[in-house]
Amino acid sequence: MHRRRRTALLLSAAIVAAPLLAACGNDAHPGAAAVVGDQRITVAQLESRVNEVRTAQRAAVTDDAQYAQAVAQTGSLARDTLHGMVLDKVLHRAADDAGVSVSRREVQEMRAGLEQQAGGAKGLEAAWLQQYGIPPQRLDENLRLQLEAQKLATELGTNTSQPAFWNALSKASKALDVDLNPRYGNWDAQKVARVDAKTPWVREISAAGTQQTT
Repeated sequence: MHRRRRTALLLSAAIVAAPLLAACGNDAHPGAAAVVGDQRITVAQLESRVNEVRTAQRAAVTDDAQYAQAVAQTGSLARDTLHGMVLDKVLHRAADDAGVSVSRREVQEMRAGLEQQAGGAKGLEAAWLQQYGIPPQRLDENLRLQLEAQKLATELGTNTSQPAFWNALSKASKALDVDLNPRYGNWDAQKVARVDAKTPWVREISAAGTQQTT
């Protein structure tokens, strides 16, 4: 279970979140939060995913103060969610390149085992939401991701924490030419991760404002 949780932490949208928008002066991919290969992740799709998590958190925590705390603890949810959505596609490309696939039966078997350890379906759903920000309706999708990662690592003769695994993801990431909307940061293909965009103009404006007030 520890290995599976560690893998989920590495690969999920919460822990799992592209081109410029038209408003940013680029009309090549208007309304996109990210472009991964020939697939677009729209801002609307990203917002829908974020809303799924917030709705699940609200349902799980009825106390307003506790819900506010849960929201505060996941303040970067949109960026983390986009990271996860992009990483899903990168991992799928790497798995496909290696001839790795996951069947529905394998997902069901993994879920059954995890449910048994978590004390039932509700326990597993609550754990995945709390620990990884995965809403119940995305649980099977995330478990497929975990299995895909594990099977890819096995195919490569390694595990998900070793360089050989991440090198395969980096190769897939470069092949897909991931492009993020700057509002969500940049995509580092070498690290296979979203990184915050550098915005030096913010510091310059702040410095100018300081000079005016002195």
